[in-house]
Amino acid sequence: MALVPCQVLRMAILLSYCSILCNYKAIEMPSHQTYGGSWKFLTFIDLVIQAVFFGICVLTDLSSLLTRGSGNQEQERQLKKLISLRDWMLAVLAFPVGVFVVAVFWIIYAYDREMIYPKLLDNFIPGWLNHGMHTTVLPFILIEMRTSHHQYPSRSSGLTAICTFSVGYILWVCWVHHVTGMWVYPFLEHIGPGARIIFFGSTTILMNFLYLLGEVLNNYIWDTQKTAKLK
Repeated sequence: MALVPCQVLRMAILLSYCSILCNYKAIEMPSHQTYGGSWKFLTFIDLVIQAVFFGICVLTDLSSLLTRGSGNQEQERQLKKLISLRDWMLAVLAFPVGVFVVAVFWIIYAYDREMIYPKLLDNFIPGWLNHGMHTTVLPFILIEMRTSHHQYPSRSSGLTAICTFSVGYILWVCWVHHVTGMWVYPFLEHIGPGARIIFFGSTTILMNFLYLLGEVLNNYIWDTQKTAKLK
């Protein structure tokens, strides 16, 4: 019942996310003490999503090892449910939200870091932790997509789910502003109401695009592998 390299890698990634979350929560930043705490930041929500996802991946691997060759139909049925949950979470949350966080953060950071990650935060968050939150998410999720085949849900249900998440987070950001009078992200303070509506609409469209990108990438990777095996 030996673990294969990709299973060991998933466990290592899970432990890295647990370490990042623990270190991030241990930082005493003023924003953590205000309404919503860490949960008002998409970066933190994404870290939780990634940690839960890779936790499910590790649990699936362990269940698969325990179920293999047992002939227990109930265990196999439960394993299939776990695999379905893993695949759904990658398709709807882990890939689109993870890629969104990395792409949007670094694009805005390159344009003007004060709009998304003020230099003041360097006094609280070390560089390695910043990259753990905003950089390594992308290679980790791509590694997972490359090493395991994931069955995507129907396109309509997948897009509905990611739209629900996107709109829910936008409403949460607006609610935090309603309660505190301050926007979660500094750049939202510097644009007008019309520009905010366009920005929020654009982010929802981008999330949908990233869902479709993940579906296409997943199919390309595994269709290519099937073709290679047939040759």
